[in-house]
Amino acid sequence: MTHDTFLPADDIRTLFSDSMSRMYQQEVPQYGTLMQLVAEVNEQVLAADPALRQQLQQNGELDRLSLERHGAIRVGTAAELTMLRRVFAIMGMHPVGYYDLSEAGVPVHSTAFRPTDDTSLRRNPFRIFTSLLRLELIADNTLRARAAEILAARDIFTAGARRLVAQAEEQGGLTEAQARHFVAEVLETFRWHQNATVSLAGYRALQDAHRLIADVVCFRGPHINHLTPRTLDIDRVQQQMPKLGINPKAVIEGPPRRRCPILLRQTSFTALEEPVRFAGEQTGTHTARFGEIEQRGMALTPKGRALYDELLNRSRQAPAENDNEAHQRRLAEVFAEFPDDEDSLRTRQLGYFRYGLTETGRQQSALGEHSGEPGEPGEPGERGEPSSGDVSSDDMEALIEAGLVKATPIIYEDFLPVSAAGIFQSNLGGVQHQAYAQNANQAAFEQALGCPVIDEFGLYAKMQDESARQVREALGA
Repeated sequence: MTHDTFLPADDIRTLFSDSMSRMYQQEVPQYGTLMQLVAEVNEQVLAADPALRQQLQQNGELDRLSLERHGAIRVGTAAELTMLRRVFAIMGMHPVGYYDLSEAGVPVHSTAFRPTDDTSLRRNPFRIFTSLLRLELIADNTLRARAAEILAARDIFTAGARRLVAQAEEQGGLTEAQARHFVAEVLETFRWHQNATVSLAGYRALQDAHRLIADVVCFRGPHINHLTPRTLDIDRVQQQMPKLGINPKAVIEGPPRRRCPILLRQTSFTALEEPVRFAGEQTGTHTARFGEIEQRGMALTPKGRALYDELLNRSRQAPAENDNEAHQRRLAEVFAEFPDDEDSLRTRQLGYFRYGLTETGRQQSALGEHSGEPGEPGEPGERGEPSSGDVSSDDMEALIEAGLVKATPIIYEDFLPVSAAGIFQSNLGGVQHQAYAQNANQAAFEQALGCPVIDEFGLYAKMQDESARQVREALGA
């Protein structure tokens, strides 16, 4: 069997994300309603802003807008996390970033499995935020031992999924028929299971320790707890959700509304209360699964992220707001210190940008020359930019001012720990938990994962540097 017969990983990922979406819409009908609302809002935004439509089209973002969604899953053991890594690798998804949610009162640490190269991200950027339960944070020794015992007795993967993962690893891929079978088998891990593996009393004991612990431990499988379409105007979606009978969480997580969106903003609707049959035929309910919406902006450099974190921490010094308008006003006041125009974000090296030739730059490239003679604004030679063969990264701003090069923001493909924790907390029954003591432990997480996580800043820097290299090459450097 040759590699030519294998279905590309990007296509397997699309099969999986499409199947997951159909399954979740059946299990959580309001999610389908939410997707329709997001599609309508996106079309309204694009109709009112032709420049945005053109920018998304030029950057390859428009076609993938309807595909842009992520999911989240929570597992209980290192073995489960390791197996998920192998599953996602077949779909071209790799662990990027380390997130310690314990600082926000959620006893997990996490990574995001996602595509890592530009081509795959343009094909389908689907990602799964994957959290590992931290049993060591359960204070009660007896309860901790009981949770470990329950988790050790389950297998969240079907025999077919395990066989196909091993087959893909052995032969270097999957045929289309094998890939479709693989997706069907793996989907069972993410499906909702109404029957719990514990008694009602056991469930309540774990729930008293933390609602998320009960969610992870008490079922045959981890079940996908939310999926997320991408919107171009999260504020408008938040306002319109109640009109469709969807109850949104109180506030939008992340940075405030800006002219130049940064990082990630998220909101969600209230989790379903679903009937559960516990061991011993007792019945009850469980609240965990919900629908989420995301609005993505520019990826920030370490310098930009440090400023973001500083301002976010400052905004959280005041008591929490339960009114989104008041919350956004306070955020906007604090974030007034964060530049909100692309030139400042770029020249102060706060955000990552992708460089490309303008029409003038393409004409200059086609001529195969780069004159050093002064010219009119937007023409080659302005400000005495360097001659052919002498274009360095320090000259990119001169090339932009000369009208030869344009810079567009690189979209942030990752997550924010505080936002993720806020979404988790709001859909765990509204109970707030104090942050655990300093518990970040990336080394332990990577040991459970079976490999290091990838540094997200390095990925964005590589995209920026590669685009600059291509520009320099096109201009004859």
